[in-house]
Amino acid sequence: MVVCVALGASEVPLQPEKSSTPAYLKMSDEELLNGEPDPQMEGHVAKVSKVSGMYREYFLDYASYVILERAVPAMYDGLKPVQRRILHSMYEMHDGRYHKVANIIGNTMKYHPHGDASIGDALVQLGQKDLLIDCQGNWGNILTGDSAAAPRYIEARLTKFALDVVFSPKITQWQSSYDGRAKEPVFFPVKFPLLLAQGVEGIAVGLSTKILPHNFNELIDGCIRILNGQNVTIYPDFPTGGIADVSNYNDGQRGGRVRVRAKINAIDKKTLVISEIPFGTTTGSLIDSILKANDKGKIKIRKIEDNTAENVEIVIHLPPGLSPDKTIDALYAFTDCEVSISPIACVIYQDKPLFMGVSEMLRESAFLTRELLKAELNVKLNELREAWHFASLEKIFIEHKIYRLIEDAETWEQVISSIRIGLKPHIGHLLRPVTEEDIVRLTEIKIKRISKYDSDKANDHIQALEGQIAEVEQNLANLTDYTIRWFEYLKEKYGKGRERKTELRLFDEIQAQTVAIANEKLYINRQEGFIGTSLKKDEYICDCSDIDDIIVFRRDGKMMVVKVDQKVFVGPDIIHAAVFKKGDRRTIYNLIYRDGSKGPSYMKRFYVDSIIRGNEYDITQGKPGSEILHLTANPNGEAEVVSVYLKPISKLKKLRFDIDFATLAIKGRNARGNLVTKYPIKKIELKEKGLSTLAPRKIWLDTSIMRLNTEGRGQLLGTFKGDDLIIQVTKTGTYRLTTTDLSTHFDDDALHIRKFNPQEIITCVYWDHTRKRYFVKRFHPEKSDRRESFIPEGHGNQPELITFQPNPVVLLEFDEVKGNARPPEEVNLAEFISVKGMKTIGNQLTTHPVRQITLLHPHEPAPEETTPADFTDIDIDLSTEEARQITLFDLLDQNPEKDNPNQ
Repeated sequence: MVVCVALGASEVPLQPEKSSTPAYLKMSDEELLNGEPDPQMEGHVAKVSKVSGMYREYFLDYASYVILERAVPAMYDGLKPVQRRILHSMYEMHDGRYHKVANIIGNTMKYHPHGDASIGDALVQLGQKDLLIDCQGNWGNILTGDSAAAPRYIEARLTKFALDVVFSPKITQWQSSYDGRAKEPVFFPVKFPLLLAQGVEGIAVGLSTKILPHNFNELIDGCIRILNGQNVTIYPDFPTGGIADVSNYNDGQRGGRVRVRAKINAIDKKTLVISEIPFGTTTGSLIDSILKANDKGKIKIRKIEDNTAENVEIVIHLPPGLSPDKTIDALYAFTDCEVSISPIACVIYQDKPLFMGVSEMLRESAFLTRELLKAELNVKLNELREAWHFASLEKIFIEHKIYRLIEDAETWEQVISSIRIGLKPHIGHLLRPVTEEDIVRLTEIKIKRISKYDSDKANDHIQALEGQIAEVEQNLANLTDYTIRWFEYLKEKYGKGRERKTELRLFDEIQAQTVAIANEKLYINRQEGFIGTSLKKDEYICDCSDIDDIIVFRRDGKMMVVKVDQKVFVGPDIIHAAVFKKGDRRTIYNLIYRDGSKGPSYMKRFYVDSIIRGNEYDITQGKPGSEILHLTANPNGEAEVVSVYLKPISKLKKLRFDIDFATLAIKGRNARGNLVTKYPIKKIELKEKGLSTLAPRKIWLDTSIMRLNTEGRGQLLGTFKGDDLIIQVTKTGTYRLTTTDLSTHFDDDALHIRKFNPQEIITCVYWDHTRKRYFVKRFHPEKSDRRESFIPEGHGNQPELITFQPNPVVLLEFDEVKGNARPPEEVNLAEFISVKGMKTIGNQLTTHPVRQITLLHPHEPAPEETTPADFTDIDIDLSTEEARQITLFDLLDQNPEKDNPNQ
């Protein structure tokens, strides 16, 4: 706070002091604020002005000005003041041709007092939204982040859409400009939810707003549903495309969140292509984030290329041996390929900021549009009635030769009186009384017009006006239907080419630890009890990432989990250390330990799924002197056989026996376990490596996100052992084999996803473009580590039908040839062609021109009960839109807490 103190010398003159410091600076802050002089300053008179109230008022005035007049858009037209002034200026200059942006900026400065830079930036942003301004020249690129050319080099004009929905001077409320020299609109009468279509972002004083853009056609459909009395839910649509998870959108209000991802496709095992980027990023910023993650070792790439032109194309080349699916997940986890956007829907409503949801904004806009159309109709109705009124007066004035009554009039008053008297017998049918202004207009009719007056044309004109009046009155009586027709007109005229760009999809949560690249090497000093990445002179354990956790077992029966670091002390005598995966129940530890220094020995099998990092846990019973005698970590639950040797003791006849861990049940780490022996153990040796004792995992496919899971979401693919594979067949005639890794990405054009069985037969009917015929082939899919195409090479060759049915039957419907109609024909493809190699051409299906091929599904009896062995026959058929696309809107209408996750 600044304190101003005025010293008066008129009453008592100030005496000079020895110190050069002014006397008032020796006063305390409290004395200054309270206006109480220091007792030591006798002879001084100080006048103190408090400024706290002044600053409070100034701050509130400034904050209110920034909120209301600069940063936050109005609910009524969806525009900030600078945007409104730009559009008003462009409408003022509008002549159908392009204008230099520099001229537009100069003209706008008549209304906007904040300089050309702010006007130019706002104008470019409006132009890049591709809705209200028709741009010519280099206006920058929202994909690459390139800026626009200088204002003197680019041009602009209003779009036809802007002229249709934004401007209506006759119903616009006007106010004086900042200098009082001109008039500007208070708000535009915008007859469309412009605010939601464009989106907006602004930072005021102590307040901000961020309204995301929505789809043009979906907003119109939403307005129509609102006017029909239905509830509406809308979701963002970004001009940069991408994939969005709007499950936590919260109607665009505070606390909501939208996750947006780039669209990434794996061309092959060494190449990824980004074709769409998240909203709010550019190709440059996205590439920078990828390079930064690569430098930090979060991901590994060989090189990256930016081929973006009209569309985004960022090519990422991967090193050999790196999983493309895990790399895609790592890009989402560690780079700007996934961003989180937090909307804040704040608008100016009734001269104050208001937080409201986007659905409520849409509702307000729909009803506001109805009121604006009503106002326009009333204006038009009054104009038509006035036109009809004067046309009727003119007809009476001319046909009844009333103009002759003024020939003898000597004064203007006599002229008016004569006409009024002449009209009086003929005006009973008029809509309103005749005024002096009406009579004056009659006197202004030219003699030439009177002499050429055509009564029939006048009647036609009056009837046409009556028809227009009736139409407007009909629209006013059915205002809601008229508003719906207005929105339908907008969609038909301007909605083409404005389809949704952003795909809505539920995202799976990506655990950073599971996709992080192993960019560090982990070392261990077992005796001294240190692990870390800097102990390069000690024993190497494994590769890990710098965000991994490490699980450690010590000889004394203690276990702990620590984060990877350069050097961490975990305790002496380490017997096992490895990367720890939280929630992992498939890694089984087989343990034999001695309970206490001289106690019996026990054995057990357990898993470790969750712990508190840094805490020590006992995997024995915790007695002093306890010791681990045997410990193995088995990633797939393997159970080995070991030989136990006892120390020689009198009366002990059997000094060696075997233990098969497969006979033990898997329990928690706190279980005591089964007794091995009460005698001292000399040593334990591995006799036989074990096989996995875990049951095969059930794997489901969640078709809403096209990812695998073990939680029962989606459709069951079957039970899988460690080496079982999944086959994916696409609509383009390719297949690939993948493991059951839950990070696997399936293609958007997947047709079949099922458990791989090399004995199964794929039947394919495809169109050979060169021969202009359909061919059939049947083959066994072969094991391969790359994507295989089973359609013969050739431009225009494409599959018509792909099925795993053992005995597929198709119905052929033929085109008419010279008026002759060939009857439909059923063909059993299993009998038509035998199973051949994958690369064969196959047999020609028919020589007749085919109109349609339909796969007939055989009626098979339902199985009595599904057993695990039957799961190999389960196939997810994604050929129909209903099966492939469970829309996000359907998913969001359900309450996930109430739904059965296994359904």
